[in-house]
Amino acid sequence: MPSAAAVEALFRSLLAAWNDCDAAAFGRLFAADGTLVGFDGSPVDSRASITEHLAGIFADHRPGAYVAKVREVRELGSGPALLRAVVGMVPPGGSAIDPRLNAVQSLVVVEGEGGLRIAHFHTTPAAFHGRPDAVDALTDELQAVLAAEG
Repeated sequence: MPSAAAVEALFRSLLAAWNDCDAAAFGRLFAADGTLVGFDGSPVDSRASITEHLAGIFADHRPGAYVAKVREVRELGSGPALLRAVVGMVPPGGSAIDPRLNAVQSLVVVEGEGGLRIAHFHTTPAAFHGRPDAVDALTDELQAVLAAEG
């Protein structure tokens, strides 16, 4: 299994590529047959399609910057690893987490093609329907991460 630090570093590289609006760098982190499920539920299959999909997003607008807290990194069998995290976003020009953009993310990491690659990345809204206290708690937690990175 890759080390937890290496898996987290790959995840941080993914977020950095997003924050830099760099679709090519984002795509390079995926295995050739990697998959992505976006915040809106859009499925995207293959590194090339992921790069193209992100290039379209970045061409249309500047998304918010991710702030993340890794919850878990663990081995899956005898090689792949799973990372689970919570993320928030700071809108362009903003200084605070927008709770409407909080999400739960997971990625499956495999060894291959010269190093670690993302086999699957999934991001889903952390809306916590009917539990505004949970939304507030997650936003406060991510705001504290943002302040610490500050």
